[in-house]
Amino acid sequence: MKRFFLLSGLCIFLSVSAQNTHTVIKGDNPYNISKKYGITIDELLKLNPKVKDGKLAIGDVLNVKAGKTAVTKTSNVASYSKTGKIYLQPKQTIYGITKQYRISETDLRKLNPELDSHMKIGDEITLPLDSIKKYAGNQQLTPPTKPVETSVETKTQNNTKTTIDSDNEKSTTVHTSSGEDEYATYTVEQGDTVFSIVNKFGVTIDELIALNPDLSKGLKTGMVLKIKKLDVAYTKKNGDALNVVLMLPFGYSTSETQYRAMALDFLTGAKLAIERNAAKGQKLDVKVVDSGNEASFKNSLTQINPNNTDLIVGPFFKSNVIDLLDFTKTQKIPVVAPFANSPELYNYSNLIIVETNDKTYSDKIVEEVKTVYSDQKIYIVADSKKENANYIKTNLEKAVKNANVVLVNSASDIQLDQNMMTGQSAPVIAILASDNDSVGEAFSNRMIALSKEVQGMKAFSLYSVPSFEKKVDELSQASLVYLMDRKINTDGSFEKEILAAYKAKYCKTPGKYAVIGFDVMNDMLARENKKGEIFKQMNKVQTQLATKFEFVKSKANGAYVNTGFRVIRLVP
Repeated sequence: MKRFFLLSGLCIFLSVSAQNTHTVIKGDNPYNISKKYGITIDELLKLNPKVKDGKLAIGDVLNVKAGKTAVTKTSNVASYSKTGKIYLQPKQTIYGITKQYRISETDLRKLNPELDSHMKIGDEITLPLDSIKKYAGNQQLTPPTKPVETSVETKTQNNTKTTIDSDNEKSTTVHTSSGEDEYATYTVEQGDTVFSIVNKFGVTIDELIALNPDLSKGLKTGMVLKIKKLDVAYTKKNGDALNVVLMLPFGYSTSETQYRAMALDFLTGAKLAIERNAAKGQKLDVKVVDSGNEASFKNSLTQINPNNTDLIVGPFFKSNVIDLLDFTKTQKIPVVAPFANSPELYNYSNLIIVETNDKTYSDKIVEEVKTVYSDQKIYIVADSKKENANYIKTNLEKAVKNANVVLVNSASDIQLDQNMMTGQSAPVIAILASDNDSVGEAFSNRMIALSKEVQGMKAFSLYSVPSFEKKVDELSQASLVYLMDRKINTDGSFEKEILAAYKAKYCKTPGKYAVIGFDVMNDMLARENKKGEIFKQMNKVQTQLATKFEFVKSKANGAYVNTGFRVIRLVP
């Protein structure tokens, strides 16, 4: 395995030459090669796309930028006749200081012999006075009274605080080093290189060396590297406030807008639930984290202090839910997945799955059909995938004797049965297994037409579609039974109250994801009314604005899965 052997950079490189290539020799790595030719590692890799993860072989011929080579610039520290002092600010590094104040690291260290990797906020840094006057900008020239937070906080009520992070630090674990200092850390694995680590966590080599001076002796498997000092906001808090993290895929750090509208909508509903619970006296400290997209999700984990979190709502995607569960496995923090529902998730005992899966719905339809079945022909209108339709067909054939079940692609294919003895038309059972609105419209029209020809039609649907609410009287003649979830009963007093409050706050009616955001947050805060209580309250059945929450264990030590839905029966 090739390793990087790093030396603290004490000089900068300038000047020109006509060399276009470099042949790799023993001891070479992307870091020292890029320094030699005065280019960045990114530039070196772009010029040499075949180089993967910074791994080089002796004899490789690399392209380098023509016109640059290494000439050491001599120190001019002696020429600094007057010096002054600045005070170290949060997240400021040796590398950052050299860039801001246009000073080489060699000169910086000569002016500050005690400079090392254990710099603390407020430490004095000596610099040329001219550089301070010219480049200090907003840099504090007096000791900071407290660390500057990088997050934006919005007060919602006296008892609650919502924190929305603006930065995107990267990490895998949280480590308390000494005193109150906490760092995001990473344990070096077989095959890691310094380049792969800095690339993974988005830090510079200078920052990594500053926190890990032993890197100058080489990278070793098993080393625990400090990645970044965590913001003061992540230190352990006392008191009885419930610390909640809400992870939403805004994608600001990755310029990924695909899920932003969905995330923002979800947040509006969640904030309304937070404010309502705070107004009732619940003490809440809520932190909103930009979870990026599926590929960049791990970068957002450093924004969570698992030792100081009581509940996490999100993320949205299955792969990210698994990443989060692995990250929090030691603390067993309750994690609420609003949308992900997969058998792969059922092994995690601290996971709460909100999405009711289609299998649960299908089982209910089979149960409903079984109670009314009397030798009728059964039609199932399938969608393009036919997964739910096939599942229902298979289980109906097991549940009822001599079932004659036919899958069709269109409601127009549903035909009345014929009585072999009398030749008269006989009613059938029809099941809609598609959530497509236009297919649902056609299904409604066909059921209405057939129920006018013969009495005794029985219609069922896995889903609620708009036409069901528009044609209640006509469809009641077909005794329609359908399952409804995440639909608002606008006649309910609680629902009217919430809808009015949302409209007053946002001047609009809530969208689909705002409804889900409210329901999930309101339900979980109702269960977690005291720290550590949520798993003790999972047996409660609760219906929020549009969602029924009825959780069951997927297995003895498995996840809690929502099996709740509402059954709507239209009676003639």
